[in-house]
Amino acid sequence: MKALVIGAGGVGRSIANIASRRKFISSMIIADRDLARAESAVERLNDSRFSAAMVNAAELEDIRELIRKADPDVVINAVDPRFVMPIFLACEIENRNYIDMAMSLSRPHPHYPNTETGVKLGDEQFARDWNWSERGIYALVGMGIEPGMSDVLARYANDYLFSRIDSVTILDGSNIVVEGHNFAPSFSIWTTIEECLNPPIIWEDGRGWYTTEPFSGIEIFDFPEGIGPVECVNVEHEEVILIPQKIDAKKVNFKYGLGAQFITTLKTIHMLGIDRKETVDVQGVAVSPRDLLTASLPDPATLGERMKGKTCAGVLVKGLNKEGEPYACYLYNVVDNAWSMKEYGDQAVVWQTAINPVIAMELIHSKVWQPSGVAGPEWFEPKPFLDLLESYQTSWNIREEDPTGIVK
Repeated sequence: MKALVIGAGGVGRSIANIASRRKFISSMIIADRDLARAESAVERLNDSRFSAAMVNAAELEDIRELIRKADPDVVINAVDPRFVMPIFLACEIENRNYIDMAMSLSRPHPHYPNTETGVKLGDEQFARDWNWSERGIYALVGMGIEPGMSDVLARYANDYLFSRIDSVTILDGSNIVVEGHNFAPSFSIWTTIEECLNPPIIWEDGRGWYTTEPFSGIEIFDFPEGIGPVECVNVEHEEVILIPQKIDAKKVNFKYGLGAQFITTLKTIHMLGIDRKETVDVQGVAVSPRDLLTASLPDPATLGERMKGKTCAGVLVKGLNKEGEPYACYLYNVVDNAWSMKEYGDQAVVWQTAINPVIAMELIHSKVWQPSGVAGPEWFEPKPFLDLLESYQTSWNIREEDPTGIVK
């Protein structure tokens, strides 16, 4: 398989690193607007199958030109979600397959943002499904860790564990700390702001999709493998869009384990207007406050040596098991930063994200998964994906939860 990865940040670098250990990759180009960063991602691999290129992910024609030159089987989008549509459309025009880890951006309802949806995550992509299907190409969307592996785990629970699903709650949490920094997010702050400060979206059977206020639904969830209790809140996330399309659940929502201090910081960022994407004039220069904040914070890809702790992504599912009895369980994947740094030289959060598009590529290459049109991870049989995790040096687990309150 010939692949083109757009984005040489933490996740893009880690995709290349993981892919270099798999034989099914015949060639991979890592492209970035900063050529030196792309070259750095390639040089550390010492693998002739990998090369670097320059591209501006905001410019449709620039992306199209690179696609024609690279002639890949698939394009992997590893940049911020604001660049989803230029890359997605470039692939559509050039008749190339596409994979991303975050879907096209939402736009809140103009009058009732905290109760009703406006443009939802992925709406712009799914609206073009007909054209991808007619062209015989695919766009596998939301194929990171969350969304991504979380969706696969939800599909596994639906197929193999439950006869009735009352609720699916994706719960993401960690006990990771970054030494020497009071505030240093381990993932893109641009994306984190987008997820956490937009109105959270929830799905309910009979009501459909609706929104709530940011940071609503506070609860403490005890994460496994020593991570422990973390304060979690509702946030906007792609799983809430994807899961109801293929899984019959009465409710789907996403809760992010931010912790009280992180929530307070994000609220302050919002209060000061530093989360704004629109540019402001600073002594004659147009500057986006969010871009300025992103540039001011440490690059998450460089934090690995100062990070300590584990990160967990998982799905809490409640309902009736195959025998018709009340049942609840948490299906999850945990990555220890000390391990990922030792084995790969990549910090845990980006490594945990990056393995998933590579696994998906391998399944597509072997024709186990055969996507068509615009599709999410839960469109496919989950077991082949989960069975490959061990060969990628990670695992998934099931922890049974208290079924109290579940009515037969």
